[in-house]
Amino acid sequence: MGTFNHFYHKSYDERINIIGDFSELNSQELKSLYENHNERNNSLIENYITDYSLPEGIAVNFLINGEEKVAPMVTEEPSVIAAASNGARMFAKNGGLNAKVISSNLTGQIIVKTDNFNLLFGYVNTHRDKIIAVANNAHPSILKYGGGAKEVSVRQLDENYCSIDLFVDVAEAMGANIMNSMLEALANFLKTKASKDILMSILSNYSIDSLVTVSGSVKFSQLGKGNFSGKEVANKIVEASHIAQIDTYRATTHNKGIMNGIDAFVMAMGNDWRAVESGIHAYASRNGHYQGLSHFMIKEDTLYGEMTLPLSLGFIGGATKVLPKVKINQRIAKVHSKKELMQFAAAIGLAQNLAALKALVTEGIQKGHMNLQLNSLAMTAGSTDEELFTVVQSLRQMQNPNLTNAKQIIQNLRK
Repeated sequence: MGTFNHFYHKSYDERINIIGDFSELNSQELKSLYENHNERNNSLIENYITDYSLPEGIAVNFLINGEEKVAPMVTEEPSVIAAASNGARMFAKNGGLNAKVISSNLTGQIIVKTDNFNLLFGYVNTHRDKIIAVANNAHPSILKYGGGAKEVSVRQLDENYCSIDLFVDVAEAMGANIMNSMLEALANFLKTKASKDILMSILSNYSIDSLVTVSGSVKFSQLGKGNFSGKEVANKIVEASHIAQIDTYRATTHNKGIMNGIDAFVMAMGNDWRAVESGIHAYASRNGHYQGLSHFMIKEDTLYGEMTLPLSLGFIGGATKVLPKVKINQRIAKVHSKKELMQFAAAIGLAQNLAALKALVTEGIQKGHMNLQLNSLAMTAGSTDEELFTVVQSLRQMQNPNLTNAKQIIQNLRK
């Protein structure tokens, strides 16, 4: 591995040349890396070589807490934005989506090795105010924004380990650096007062103290599709929602659909979608088995949907400072705070879910998917922008179009 010794110390040009030789890239491939690089990003991540872009689009039709909104979304999956817009439209016709932040604290852990839980528990409870003060002194500026450490508790993990859990209001920030600074200061304090055997201190992405709930309703009259009446569709959506509560196989895909929308929005807002994913999926397992996040029910002639999930997002700090499009996207989405960001993300997830469930229980998911996948198929086959419309129209006439079909259509067109 001598080729890559001290790779991170190399200049940008040196790294490109090393990768080009190692991977036998041709001149056109190397040119693509060069043309899509941004010197600013060389300082953002280690061993940077180029920018890898994803398409950004706008999901429309959202009415959230009485305010009309649109959602910037970053995704490569063709049907995501269409589904989000479709679900939002259905909810908007009956008053829109209502979203509320229940709590917005970040959680951190100090893992202590001890066989005396009662002693540690007693110390933490007796010295709670001092512990909170030590944490806040590690990052006093957060107090100016109304944030700071709010609570501390102790959990016994097994007979040898305990977790001291710190709950911090990180105000408008994502808060990872704030939390970790507080935890490390608190760990050093506890080593001298309570336990010398501290294994580690780190924030947790299981954000059970950062919850947002969203709900909305749709009249039966909006749900009819083909041979299915609106009432039939509503009942089928309720059944599909139930299946996601009782079957892990279905729950996993059910929640993946919800995350299609949430992830795309979170990425556009410069937040850590991986942290969001891990926290939400852990929350889906909080009852001992993995379940669907959303619930649908019927009241008279109306389908009701609701969902609660953990969303620890940041309006300022982190990547929001260094990715220039984030500020533009915040303006497009008309979000002005962390709470609005959390509410919007949850609303997108429920809208996405409604659209997916309706498609599943009526025409099936594939019809809508395939209409949008045809563009990708045509582009993969080598279609130019000028040829794209004609190629897609030809593919749409086929029973099960594939890449070979697309290539043949392009070949014929160019003749």
